[in-house]
Amino acid sequence: THDDPERDSVNERTVRPLDAEGALNYLRSRKDISASRIFLQGWSNGGSTALNVMYRQGLHSGGYRAALVFYPGCGERALLGPTLATSAPVTMFLASDDEEVSPTICTHVAARSREAGTNIDVVTYQGATHDFDEPSQSRQAVPGNRDAMSDALQRAIAIVEALKD
Repeated sequence: THDDPERDSVNERTVRPLDAEGALNYLRSRKDISASRIFLQGWSNGGSTALNVMYRQGLHSGGYRAALVFYPGCGERALLGPTLATSAPVTMFLASDDEEVSPTICTHVAARSREAGTNIDVVTYQGATHDFDEPSQSRQAVPGNRDAMSDALQRAIAIVEALKD
């Protein structure tokens, strides 16, 4: 929870974006990596982190090529701002029955971000819950999760393939 003092070490606003930015800088320094083909992907707290990294990246080119964000927290305690303005495309995968974060709040963030010119797509899976793509038997026993996991995997591959050149 946001009130847990031990949460500071994984804070999606202040700590984890530095890790993602450090990873980007490291990958860019490698001769075997195409710097224009580096994507960012995050789940839950990592999804919020990915949104914050894209927020920090802003309209500058040369950062992450795109972001795939799965069931992030989008509340004011999770994100750096209420609107995302970035030149890189973002795809957000949400679960309609998410028991941990609000897909409605994320949908509002995405709508404001689109109005600001950000290329952000939202896919909401009806009947899916938080961690819908986690392959355990208990998560995949939820029919909405099975359908969501299958579709999200196919979409993620298609997005990366379409943007990698």
